Amino acid sequence: MGMSMDQILNELKNRIYHPVYFLAGDESYFIDTISDFIEKNVLSDTEKEFNQSVIYGRDTDVPTLVSVAKRFPMMANYQVVIVKEAQDIQKIEDLLPYVENPLNSTLLVLNYKYKKIDKRKSFFKTVDKKGVLFESKKVYDNQLGAWISKYVNDRSYTITPKATAMLTEFLGTDLSKVVNEVNKLMINLPEKAEINDLQVERNIGISKDYNIFELQNAIGSRDVQKANRIVNYFASNPKENPLIKTVAILYGYFSKLLIYHQLKDKSRNNVAAALSIGPFFVKDYQVAARNYNSKKLAAIIGYLREYDLKAKGVNNISTTDGELLKEMMYKILH
Repeated sequence: MGMSMDQILNELKNRIYHPVYFLAGDESYFIDTISDFIEKNVLSDTEKEFNQSVIYGRDTDVPTLVSVAKRFPMMANYQVVIVKEAQDIQKIEDLLPYVENPLNSTLLVLNYKYKKIDKRKSFFKTVDKKGVLFESKKVYDNQLGAWISKYVNDRSYTITPKATAMLTEFLGTDLSKVVNEVNKLMINLPEKAEINDLQVERNIGISKDYNIFELQNAIGSRDVQKANRIVNYFASNPKENPLIKTVAILYGYFSKLLIYHQLKDKSRNNVAAALSIGPFFVKDYQVAARNYNSKKLAAIIGYLREYDLKAKGVNNISTTDGELLKEMMYKILH
């Protein structure tokens, strides 16, 4: 049930069209990619003038939409009707009679964002049978590295594990932002080149020495001087390095170290799979695990929870984020 984004785009490129596209789910990037492709490529510029409509869900209802969808194209083979924010349409399932008997010269594209769909309902089963039902799922933190690598490889470039990890740490799971930054990197490089950590630092405004990635490594190897240098830099640049974000990333890191200690099989591939990290980074976790036993890790996770609350103003009236970070780091390292 349902098609993948790549399958849908391949069909569109081969001019295989369906009368209804229902694009639903949490990840707006995939929905926008499909919808934008249809908007830009199905009709020529002159055909678009009379045969392409963009409607917002809050400005329409099902009867209006049906009447627009039932129009025949003028001097073209197709008309395209794109509904943005379709989740705002009242009683969207009342479209069922139209979906059961759609006009094949219309491409009705419904962008139904941030809402789950119940595939057991007859409306969605019918969309899947008569048109395209696409469920756009979030890419989670542990999947993002693999997703970036595939995105880069599909465009005939390669990317080093460290560069991938840096992008993951700095950009988070906002795919539109990730794609934007990765595209900028590729534009600045010759075709089929490799993206490395130096290029990420140079082009994405990440400080080479003072970033969360380097802080994590300094903590893991218990390099107190380096960790303190980075912490002082973070404290003097709080807007670029918010405490809440630092705590969240370190929480993920120390949680993985705790899992590492519990693994019976500590072979490289098993550690990489269990921690959802690239094999390249396993050695860093092995070093850190020697420096932090399970008891110390449990205490550190307690500190991180405590300082996360303080950063959000719980039991903290006047201490700055910078001071809180320095306090927390002292407790972690000593």
